[in-house]
Amino acid sequence: MDFTFSEEQQAAAEAARGVFADVAPDAVPSPALTTGAVADGFDRALWARLADADLLSLLSAEEYGGAGLDAVALCLVLRESAKVLARVPLLENSAAMAAVQAYGGPELRAELLERAGRGEAVLTVASSGRTGHDPAELAVTARQEEGERADWILDGVQTALPWAYDADYIVVPAHTAAGRTVLALVPRVHDGVAPAEQFSTSGERLGELRLESARIAARDVIDVEGAWEWLRDLLTTGTCALALGLGERVLRMSSEYTSKREQFGFPVATFQAVAVQAADRYIDLRAMEVTLWQAAWRIASGARGTLPVAGDVAVAKIWASEGVRRVVQTAQHLHGGFGADVDYPLHRYHAWAKHLELSLGPAAAHEEALGDLLAAHPLG
Repeated sequence: MDFTFSEEQQAAAEAARGVFADVAPDAVPSPALTTGAVADGFDRALWARLADADLLSLLSAEEYGGAGLDAVALCLVLRESAKVLARVPLLENSAAMAAVQAYGGPELRAELLERAGRGEAVLTVASSGRTGHDPAELAVTARQEEGERADWILDGVQTALPWAYDADYIVVPAHTAAGRTVLALVPRVHDGVAPAEQFSTSGERLGELRLESARIAARDVIDVEGAWEWLRDLLTTGTCALALGLGERVLRMSSEYTSKREQFGFPVATFQAVAVQAADRYIDLRAMEVTLWQAAWRIASGARGTLPVAGDVAVAKIWASEGVRRVVQTAQHLHGGFGADVDYPLHRYHAWAKHLELSLGPAAAHEEALGDLLAAHPLG
């Protein structure tokens, strides 16, 4: 069995490294020193460079100006972005585009995909639900007026919406009276749509999205079974890729610091207690990596397994949530006071790691989901 990445996937990762090479993780004020958001919007200059490198259209088919790559390629790029704490909606925009391409109608695909691939339209996804703990699709109701092509009416609230004030369109999962889940492409500026400002642990500006009888055209609503589940799995797997990239950078920071920091005339990296802790975190990262690629490969290939794809995604998220937390906590310990110094970037990685740990559900939520899947699909 060949576990190597394809030439196209490696080329995407190499292009990403080039784009992110000069991105500074502390380019905006520290979240520890600001009472509000660290910046009004995301890094538009970086967004333009990603568009020029064709990294925004990575998953789009060639007919829409894209590279036609898969979830594995996207995760390789996201991994690189997290190493520098790139402040761009790359995950949300790419996942939303992929869902529109896979499940949207021809009018919707023609309207959005090429523009989003060029960076002219920005998409995000409301995936946190009403409280951050309940399923996102239950936070909003959707009902269609009489007629096959009639408008849909949305009511409800979604919390912790990333890039709420920057995106042009928001993909909102909503449930119908019949128990189906639909995906509505909601314009940010629209009657019945109102955001309320929130902030993440990383200092980024989020939004509580309030929908009050928001009327959405039928062509902008995806009513296809499995569309939300597929999008949610891709978002979760992409979050795992971000956690992996962040953790890898933090472990490298710890290695560099402990190799230079001396106690009793020796680098602290040579002390057994330090080496053992670093080795444990390396094991965490390798477990995060292998479970990530398993989940991304299942999404990309559609291969069947003992459990549904959601099982592999749950395992990846469990490792990502717990692993990235252990990595940053150990790094804080090994850095001593420097870990909390706002002039040193480690505290930013810690704040981002906490946000990623809780994004789309903490480890405990995915452990429960995995238990339900194992009960429904007994092994052997």
